Amino acid sequence: MNLESRYLQELIIAELGVPTSFDVDAEVEQRVEFLAGILRRTAATSYVLGISGGVDSATAGRLCQLAVERVRSEGGQATFIAMRLPYGVQADEADAQRSLEFIKPDETLVVDIKPATDAMVESVRHAGLGDREDFHVGNVKARQRMIAQYIVAGARGGLVVGTDHAAEAVMGFYTKYGDGACDLTPLSGLSKRRVRAIGSRLGAADEITGKIPTADLETNNPGVPDEAVLGVTYDEIDAFLEGHDVDDKVAATIIATHHRTAHKRAVPLAFS
Repeated sequence: MNLESRYLQELIIAELGVPTSFDVDAEVEQRVEFLAGILRRTAATSYVLGISGGVDSATAGRLCQLAVERVRSEGGQATFIAMRLPYGVQADEADAQRSLEFIKPDETLVVDIKPATDAMVESVRHAGLGDREDFHVGNVKARQRMIAQYIVAGARGGLVVGTDHAAEAVMGFYTKYGDGACDLTPLSGLSKRRVRAIGSRLGAADEITGKIPTADLETNNPGVPDEAVLGVTYDEIDAFLEGHDVDDKVAATIIATHHRTAHKRAVPLAFS
């Protein structure tokens, strides 16, 4: 890596709050306490999180469940509500069910987002969605899922939990106002392998922690691996975020993508 790339790497690491060292037991405790502390300090009495079947939602979900159990053990009121949000029938539904068995949520709600998604797409199709219609529909799916989670959170006095972590944040790899919309992010600052490490320490099966990550938003091309879209591997992203030297092309891709997706990580621009 050249000096400019190294400098930008350091800025990005600081921006995303990636720690220089990692102790999995300490991270578990700190993140459970972070979640429990928010419930103690606010009027919220529940956490709501969509469970997809991947390692991110499984790990965040288990942390939430441990946090609400801690609050209840202290005499407080707290519930974790896991939501299944399939678009019709999810191809990897077995993975989602495996995640729920691992998380052991207090409550599970199922909302099929297909009718709402299809109705919205049909309503705006006259605008001309072009050759990327399947991509745009994927973003609608992500936003419909968040709508459902906020409805439940509002009805149950809860907060919506997001699964964003540093490896996704640096690449802007989420839907703005979709899975990028939430009230708190207990996985923030973690590389992908550190998320996997926490999941493993919490007891997640290898089928969960080792699952190939996919956003799975495109109906006509389901299950596309994240890495095929990103153009770099998670191992390369993780190495970059953890301060290691990476290939110049890899560094250039990560830095350029971070710059291009800056609007996703920022509050709305305001006239001043």
